Amino acid sequence: MNKAYRYRLYPTADQKAMFAKTFGCARFIYNKMLGDRISYYRETGKKLHNTPAQYKSEFPWLREVDSLALANAQMNLDKAYNNFWKNRSYFGLPHFKSKRAGHNSYSTNNQKGSVRIEDGRIKLPRIGWVKIRLHRPLMETSTIKTVTISQTPSGKYYISILVEYENQVLPIIPKQFLGLDFTMHGLYAASDEEDGTYPEFLHKAEKKLVRAQRKLSRKQNGSRNWEKQRQRLAVIHEKTANKRKDFLHKKSRYLADQYDAIGIEDISVKTMGRRKKKGRFSFGKSVADNGWNTFVNMLAYKLAWQGKQLIKVDKWYPSSQLCHKCGHKNPKTKNLSVREWTCPVCGMHHNRDKNAAINIREEARRISLA
Repeated sequence: MNKAYRYRLYPTADQKAMFAKTFGCARFIYNKMLGDRISYYRETGKKLHNTPAQYKSEFPWLREVDSLALANAQMNLDKAYNNFWKNRSYFGLPHFKSKRAGHNSYSTNNQKGSVRIEDGRIKLPRIGWVKIRLHRPLMETSTIKTVTISQTPSGKYYISILVEYENQVLPIIPKQFLGLDFTMHGLYAASDEEDGTYPEFLHKAEKKLVRAQRKLSRKQNGSRNWEKQRQRLAVIHEKTANKRKDFLHKKSRYLADQYDAIGIEDISVKTMGRRKKKGRFSFGKSVADNGWNTFVNMLAYKLAWQGKQLIKVDKWYPSSQLCHKCGHKNPKTKNLSVREWTCPVCGMHHNRDKNAAINIREEARRISLA
């Protein structure tokens, strides 16, 4: 199996310059190859097979950077371009990479020890030994396959190390089940736990972002003061994202350790974000702020590491309409404004989200044991 580790890098001034050059070359070769493929397709209607080696004679400065960084840029383009050829109406043509996007990255491979870690430093091709904050060690029996170096908009450098290791975890027979229901004003409603609600810091961070963005809009674009304020805004964005990610990691780790199988609804968050409420307002911001997809991905791999299961219940399963006690179906709960209801058959009073989570738990149990 594969596992990725992310660490902070502390490059020297010369290494920063080399990183910037590699970022630029990887972006350039991607855009150049894409532009030539689009032109060739419009002229002939056929697919062009070009490689970075074909451009090195015309642009000799491409030889100054890691060749595998250019090769990986080609692989990313090939994947996007092949998707276009398989289903043009769905994928469309790949987009050009922008220099002003703020996030720079490139990937390279470990070939015969070209990437290795020793004494708090990591060896990278064409870069040399770079200081690394190794806050947790790699698995002893793992092998480094690829690394991705990235620079955030705030100017920090990180490296993601993908390692390969032998998986000796056997699947377990689930005994403890948990159901989670997506909620609009929090993270989830749980069948046997307290609901996952975001801490207050996210609301405070949102106010800081509004003020920082307003200050940035008042400054002259491209000026020194504009750049300083852009840096401050990027730092606030990064801190907020790190706090949210830390919260999601801790919640997913706790649930993965406590339960053998967790059931969730197989919903499309993207589709939900487009839904309208009261005829004109959309749920977009509430859905985007929830971070449900990120949380589900974290939960899935943390359960898999322990041989446990994440069970997805069909999105058409009427979890909110069924009484978890007697099974009576109440069609009135199709209306999202109905947050609580009482079962006319057994008299059980239900909270909409909690009742749905319990029904999802029982459906996950049925799927697992079927």
